[in-house]
Amino acid sequence: MTLDPSVVTAFTPTGKLRASINLGNPVLAKRDPVSGEPCGVSVDLARAFAERLSVDLELVAFDTAGKSVEAVSDERADIGFFAVDPLRAQAISFTAPYVLIEGFYLVRDDSPITRNQDVDQPHNRVAVGKGSAYDLFLTREIKTAQIVRAPTSPAVVQTFIEQNLEVAAGVKQQLESDASRFSGLRLLDERFMVIQQAMGTPKSRGLAAATALQRFVEAMKTSGFVSAALERHGIAGASVAPAA
Repeated sequence: MTLDPSVVTAFTPTGKLRASINLGNPVLAKRDPVSGEPCGVSVDLARAFAERLSVDLELVAFDTAGKSVEAVSDERADIGFFAVDPLRAQAISFTAPYVLIEGFYLVRDDSPITRNQDVDQPHNRVAVGKGSAYDLFLTREIKTAQIVRAPTSPAVVQTFIEQNLEVAAGVKQQLESDASRFSGLRLLDERFMVIQQAMGTPKSRGLAAATALQRFVEAMKTSGFVSAALERHGIAGASVAPAA
C-alpha cells in the first residue's frame, strides 16, 4: 500500500498521527491493567496505520464515544474508531466497518418485557451510554419510552440499578460482564441493532485520505489482521465485518 506524500500530510498536520481511542467500549479498547496504556483492537489498527504512513503515533484516549467523536470532528485527532452513524457522518468520513458488534437490551428476571417490541412503551425508561452508537440509534427509533443517559457506557448497568429503571441498552459483551456482578438480570433473546465499527477521519482531510483509510481497513480485514487482533485480545461475540 503505497501512499502519496500529500495523503500522509493530510493525515498528519502536526507531524504525527493522532488516534482518538474510545475506552468506553471494552470490546475494542481498554487500559492495560499493568502499564495503564490503551490497548485493544482499535489500538492495534492505529499502530498499523501509523506504520503504513511511516509516522509516529499519539494515542488520545477518552472515556466515552461522544468525546472520541468530538476529537476527530474538531480535528484534535486525525483518525478515530467509531460506530457508523448518520449524525457523526456530517463531519467524519467513515470507512466500511471492520468489526460488527451486537446491541442488546437487559432487564430484570421478573420484568414483563420478553421481546424487543415490548421496550418502546410509555411506562419504560431505557438506560443508555450518553453519545454512544446505541444512544444515537435509539434516540431516532424510540417513540414513547423515556431514554435515560448514563455518563458512560460502562456506567449503564449501574445507572439502571441505582435508578430502578426498566431497561438497560448496550453492547452485548458489556451488559453480560456488568450483569454478572448482580443477580436477577437477563438479556432479551435478540439484538436490537448491529453496531458497525469503522475507522474515520475528518472530512476536511479530503477524498484521497478517506479512500486511503478505506483501503487500509479492507486490507486489514482480508489479511486476517482484524481477526487475529480479536483473538489476541480475547474478544468473544464480535465478528469481522465482510469485505466492502
